[in-house]
Amino acid sequence: MTNFLAADRHLQLGSSFFDPVDAADFPQTILRHRDQRWANRLGLGELSEDAWLSHFGRFEPLPGSLPRPLALRYHGHQFRSYNPDLGDGRGFLFGQCIDPVDGRLLDFGTKGSGKTPWSRGGDGRLTLKGGVREVLATEMLEALGVYTSKSFSLVETGEQLYRGDEPSPTRSAVLTRLSHSHIRIGTFQRLAYLEDEVGLEKLVNYAIANYYPALAEAEDRPAAFLEAVVTEVARLGAQWIAAGFVHGVLNTDNINITGESFDYGPWRFLPRYDPDFTAAYFDETGLYSFGRQPDTLAWNLTRLAECLVPISSIEALEPALNTVWPVFREQLPKQMLRRLGLKPVEVEQDSAFVSALFGFLGKSQVGYEQFYFDWRGGGLSAERAARSPAAEGYADEAFRPVADLMEAYGPSDDVNLEHAYFAREKPRTMLIDEVEAIWAPIAEGDDWGAFERALGEIAVMREAYGVRV
Repeated sequence: MTNFLAADRHLQLGSSFFDPVDAADFPQTILRHRDQRWANRLGLGELSEDAWLSHFGRFEPLPGSLPRPLALRYHGHQFRSYNPDLGDGRGFLFGQCIDPVDGRLLDFGTKGSGKTPWSRGGDGRLTLKGGVREVLATEMLEALGVYTSKSFSLVETGEQLYRGDEPSPTRSAVLTRLSHSHIRIGTFQRLAYLEDEVGLEKLVNYAIANYYPALAEAEDRPAAFLEAVVTEVARLGAQWIAAGFVHGVLNTDNINITGESFDYGPWRFLPRYDPDFTAAYFDETGLYSFGRQPDTLAWNLTRLAECLVPISSIEALEPALNTVWPVFREQLPKQMLRRLGLKPVEVEQDSAFVSALFGFLGKSQVGYEQFYFDWRGGGLSAERAARSPAAEGYADEAFRPVADLMEAYGPSDDVNLEHAYFAREKPRTMLIDEVEAIWAPIAEGDDWGAFERALGEIAVMREAYGVRV
């Protein structure tokens, strides 16, 4: 392993934060996906397939990292109902390392790796389709500039699984996720529920040391930590809106303290602008719909603030929590202009532009991703947009306010319109019917061609948008 900087820092928290577990003994380990870009960055790029499978299929410890996997303990609100019986039920923290490029701590976390003390009667497994969907989600989100976990490895495991919401029996897999943290709001909720102030202090100190070291000298460390998390999570919410993404299950145990999008179940991308669009068939009230995601994140952050009251004060925590909406209002136009390859002007003008844009998208029902693609670079793409499948919408009077406001914006330095990707008629999208079309040949004939082609197109899009590892 070339330049692999192993770490085992999570052990510093002590045994009350996790349960050592063993991975399932799978009948097969067939490599279906590996993130070679991140493997190269971390010094794991030269691993043979057999060595890769030994670590990410059979979970033999990474040298110098955790000696055994750790099933993490946490609670959480699920659809706003508190559940103290959670924890890693089909996953664990397998290992940690230090990113040699920026020095940040990274986790290798799993999904589908077998039963743990927190499985709650489940089988601890992941369907292969679920793993494929997570790879597609993370690759697409990264290309669109969303701060997301990476699907580092996907291994088919040779078991037949039964699920009530998809054809069964179905194939099984284990996913290894690369993320900067698997500490969640729910991790703090568990400690608050147990009235463990010592544990809360320890967790805040650990989080600051490993994720927010600039806060080490803060007068009120919990309040400073809360404000940092609020900033990151509010930015993530703006990135989701700019990407037209609906996470689907924004429970407090699915929001981590680094503001990194992760754990993808019933996710969807918007076909067209619709604030009420939901991803999960079981979200009957639209609690986690596209337009309500920022509100949900703010609600979840309020739960984090409540956890910290015993080791800080309401007077110190309230101002930190109240930064959520100013940060979101600043970030939303910034993220949308970034997607359009335009330079921000000033917050009020940028916000007016975004309001006009949402008004047009709602009225015209132009494809959400199509609009960003057509108008990359603003006026520089006017001729290209006139040839778009959505050109009729841009000729409508409803587009005039957007066009007028767009004139004030110059192209960003990375607009990159010469890239071959922008010569396409339509952008690469990942709508639900496209996901199903990618999965169908895998299910029917073990044909992975559509999956590989989709990842190839996403890689081209990522390059066009200037996203770097």
